[in-house]
Amino acid sequence: MNSLVSYQLEDGIATLVLANGKVNAISMEVISAFNQALDRAEQDQAVVLITTHIGLLSAGYDLKVMTSGLDNAIPLVTAGSMLSRRLLAHPYPVIVACPGHAIAKGAFLLLSADYRIGVNGPFSIGLNEVQIGMTMPQTGIEIARNRLSPAAFQRSVVNGEMFNPEGALAAGFLDMLVVPEALAISALAVAQSLKKISMKAHKNTKLKVRQELLATLDAAIELDKTTLSLD
Repeated sequence: MNSLVSYQLEDGIATLVLANGKVNAISMEVISAFNQALDRAEQDQAVVLITTHIGLLSAGYDLKVMTSGLDNAIPLVTAGSMLSRRLLAHPYPVIVACPGHAIAKGAFLLLSADYRIGVNGPFSIGLNEVQIGMTMPQTGIEIARNRLSPAAFQRSVVNGEMFNPEGALAAGFLDMLVVPEALAISALAVAQSLKKISMKAHKNTKLKVRQELLATLDAAIELDKTTLSLD
């Protein structure tokens, strides 16, 4: 498996570990590696657990690509949006164990999962696009609208407000907070619990619950190809 996203299967749980430098930048290569890992997890019929071994999930898209012009940024954003859509429709449960910061596309990984665990500490979680001068893509708006509380959605998307872990829990970025030392064991416990549900019922119910969202994302992904703005 690609070293950018390692894959380990144990007892019906596929652990995907993102490792791309100091900030775990989301590049085309990382997205390709994620898709390969998800293909394998689907073949293994495994619960998916996404995490990293450093103090942040991801700081977002590769800035070198994003600042090099729309010709490069649009394919990356499109691929990233398609990855989020895939996670939201994945036939098996998807858990993210976030060991610290989750910014921009890193926060969207949280919003694309079925269960999200974060850690207490001096960490920032949120969507900072407008802070760095990027108009939020329509796909991002729709994912955030679906997963965040109404008030937090406005503060996050429109104002670019970043949340501490407690605020992120209240906003809807996270489902559980633990001390850093308990992240791994807590994530494993959630994964073990989700292994006990009916995977067929999970898949069918997930697709029913998110049918409208997924259709909206399909349209938004196409719209972003012609309307994405970096300023």
